[in-house]
Amino acid sequence: MRPSWNSNVARTCEITTELAAAKWRPASFAFCANFCIVRFLLLTLFFARVHLLAQTSVITWHYENERTSANTSETVLTPSNVNSAGFGKLTTLPVDGFVVGHPLYLPSVNVLGQGVHNVVYVATMHDSVYAFDADSANTSPLWMTSILTYSPAGATSVPATVKKDSGTTGWAEVGIVSTPVIDPVTGTLYLVAETYENGNVIHRLHALDVTSGLEKFGGPTTIAATYTLNGITTTFADLYQMNRPGLLLANGHIYIAFGSNCCNDYSQGWVLSYNATTLQQEGAYTAEPGKILASIWQKGAGLSADGDGNIYAETSEGFYAAGTNLSISVLKLSQTGTSLALADWFTPYNYQYLSDKDLDLNDGVLILPDQPGLYPHEAVAEGKEGTIYLLNRDSMGQLCSNCTTGDTQIVQEIPQGAGRQSGTPVYWNNTVYFTGQSSPVFAYTLSNGALVNPPSAQSIKIGGGGHAIITANGNSHGILWFINGAKDLWAMDAITLQTLYTSTQAANGRDTLPPLAHFATPIAADGKVFVGTQNSLIVYGLLPLPGLPDLTETSVTNPPATVLDGSSFSVTDSVQNIGSAAAPASTTRYYLSTTTSKSGARLLTGSRAVPSLASSATSSGTVTVTVSAGTAGGTYFLLACADYTLVVPETNESNNCKASATQVTVSGPDLVETVVSNPPTTVTPGGTFSITDTVQNIGNVTAAASTTRYYLSTTTSKTTSSILLTGNRSVPSLAPAATSSGNASITVPSTLPSGTYFLLACSDDTKLVSETNETNNCKASATTTTH
Repeated sequence: MRPSWNSNVARTCEITTELAAAKWRPASFAFCANFCIVRFLLLTLFFARVHLLAQTSVITWHYENERTSANTSETVLTPSNVNSAGFGKLTTLPVDGFVVGHPLYLPSVNVLGQGVHNVVYVATMHDSVYAFDADSANTSPLWMTSILTYSPAGATSVPATVKKDSGTTGWAEVGIVSTPVIDPVTGTLYLVAETYENGNVIHRLHALDVTSGLEKFGGPTTIAATYTLNGITTTFADLYQMNRPGLLLANGHIYIAFGSNCCNDYSQGWVLSYNATTLQQEGAYTAEPGKILASIWQKGAGLSADGDGNIYAETSEGFYAAGTNLSISVLKLSQTGTSLALADWFTPYNYQYLSDKDLDLNDGVLILPDQPGLYPHEAVAEGKEGTIYLLNRDSMGQLCSNCTTGDTQIVQEIPQGAGRQSGTPVYWNNTVYFTGQSSPVFAYTLSNGALVNPPSAQSIKIGGGGHAIITANGNSHGILWFINGAKDLWAMDAITLQTLYTSTQAANGRDTLPPLAHFATPIAADGKVFVGTQNSLIVYGLLPLPGLPDLTETSVTNPPATVLDGSSFSVTDSVQNIGSAAAPASTTRYYLSTTTSKSGARLLTGSRAVPSLASSATSSGTVTVTVSAGTAGGTYFLLACADYTLVVPETNESNNCKASATQVTVSGPDLVETVVSNPPTTVTPGGTFSITDTVQNIGNVTAAASTTRYYLSTTTSKTTSSILLTGNRSVPSLAPAATSSGNASITVPSTLPSGTYFLLACSDDTKLVSETNETNNCKASATTTTH
């Protein structure tokens, strides 16, 4: 963005984006230069927010099971617009108790009886769950569920005096402590709640429908567990246990970790496994059988899982016996059928010192993406002492019993390299970040599977100690977010670690956070940062700027009930400028979308030119749009989106689209293989054999002539490693429901590797026909052939 000057007119501004250029035309001489300078500054602040939201889900603690804590699809928040002039507190949404686990977020949820919303979910220590519209200042929730309705009459949250933890945490009651987890496939939010019933503490696993808050799967399930080792049975004791770590959904199971309730009475570190569909327990493990402590609390960080489904956790102080009683350790657990068992572990050489000094391993385990070098599968762990442990997940190292100054059996160790009391390590852009207490933030670069020491960057000294996250657009625009000193929201440039924003910078306490829960952590998605407090959910984001237009679609006609792939139809829509300033000319475009939002929508051919609109003015018009060839068959909403080319800086860039009330079904040709003959039992490189196959058009539009080709594949699907055979079959044009059968002679490549293969026949393999489904063209033989 740069100012454009003309000596004969008042100063004006020119804005250029990668999509289009919008030129503010010369203003009359009556406009003063100072006004235009102010406008230029406003536009400068606004420029980075002109992109539409990326629709990011937050379904688990810190985004994914590997606990990288990085949201890499953030297109709104950037280092250039996160500052106290343009970013701040947007909304305060009241709730009925402390929010300890962080909020979760789902875009485009069809809330029961209330339409489609971007929804933020919050659970409280008063045993309540709230679903709020994430984009609205309306303080009324879309729905609210009291978990106590699923308990016997008279049930309450657990008084903190009963749990004996109020002095440590400042809590008055204990209810839903940990961050829940969402299964987006089934639309289920899982949580663990504590209740106080007839003088007893009870833990239950609940499964709520994300659209209504109603209980699912016959839940809730009351939690109980025993673990027997060498004839001694350890029993889970509700009174002394607390589910602090965020829940984990992996392997079709919900994993729940427990530890001490802060008073160090009879308790153990537990990991319990429950089937995500039946809610029945299918595994129980304790890190301290027959003894006490070895809590798994992780300052609320979620249990981790790698791509193979192994589960990772850290334990705190307690009795130690290698292989059985694993205090001050990193655990690796595996699920086999209906059992959960220890697969491997790591214990620091100085575990006894750490235990005696209450220097727990108390954070989440970071699962790194595959690394070059000797150890491709690595994890990062650390605890209160601040020593960084880089572990080989394929061989964790267990205990070096004769080590006296360091752990030589692991990949790498950096004593006190994280700063004391750091939050869970954060990974982004080949860099690992640590947020120690009364320490700088440290950023270590990874090279050949090792952390480069000294750090590549460090910040000023901070209060720190909490879990951090990063927002970024891929490998650019990275921002590190954290709660500093348990009271203020901070943002740093993730490359330079220079401070961008704090919630105390704005005048008159505009962005100040109210009191927070113990180890509160922020979470961010789609241009907003959410922070739970002791009585509310605070929403931060880019502040609305005055004196700008705001284009919104107020109406769009319904599409026809059915259209053919590649056909055209007419659309009528209306655009209104609801902003306070005139909007320059813009362009409206149209989409087909499986939801009422633009995320993942397919652009239609055709657009409408919208003239300059004064404040409150409206433009209506009719255009012809064409369904893009190759649009998958299915049911879609029609979307009209104002200012498609983003030439108009607006106060709100998230309200440009409107969806039709009804849907349209797209139809077209669809070629599938219905029959393929089996190959010979064995094949010889360079040899030939014949094949018979049948192609059918299961679509409702005639398909043009096409070509069927043949492959050998180690699986029943076509992949990049499937081997194309020489020879093909020409298939004529096929009317709807018509079939074509024929024979082809095919030749095996002379370089065919030894192995066992399925024979694949793939219709329209050269992609001459635009089909409603391009994923169902291949069929595999029932038997295999061997070379």
